[in-house]
Amino acid sequence: MCSHKLQPNLVLGQPVLGISLELIEQHRLKGLVLDVDETLVPIREAETTDEVQAWFATLQAQVPIWLVSNNLNETRIRRIAESLSAPYITGARKPSRRKLRRAAEAMQLPIEHIAMVGDRLFTDVLAGNRLGMFTILVEPMVPPMGKPGKYLVRSTEVWLSQILGVSLHSEP
Repeated sequence: MCSHKLQPNLVLGQPVLGISLELIEQHRLKGLVLDVDETLVPIREAETTDEVQAWFATLQAQVPIWLVSNNLNETRIRRIAESLSAPYITGARKPSRRKLRRAAEAMQLPIEHIAMVGDRLFTDVLAGNRLGMFTILVEPMVPPMGKPGKYLVRSTEVWLSQILGVSLHSEP
């Protein structure tokens, strides 16, 4: 595997809520594809917070946003998507590009003007890069009133990708 396929275009260095309209404009993005688990909601949660809903509504007023999840729990992902009034796809099998392409085609935008946003290198970033999207790596979403989890898979991905030469320094 080529390490450049694991290199995000942007390492946010914070959870997804750090993506602003200014950042979208700065990178000339016209649409977003968001991962769900650990990107928008902690894995054990089935509800979005008021803060996430307000943030999402602000962005969605300016750019189309699709949710594309590897999760097979259609009921849970639908519930999250409905709370955000967002179209969604489950069972994406990222790093497969097929479902990302489907979301991009529905947006009717050039692939390079759509960002794939997620917390995982070997699924979200790799899939987005393979398709030619702008990729944004975010920090995992922390459960409300809880402590950050021990993201073993993500930590292993970060460690392995750095051995392969991927730079994960966030922009100031």
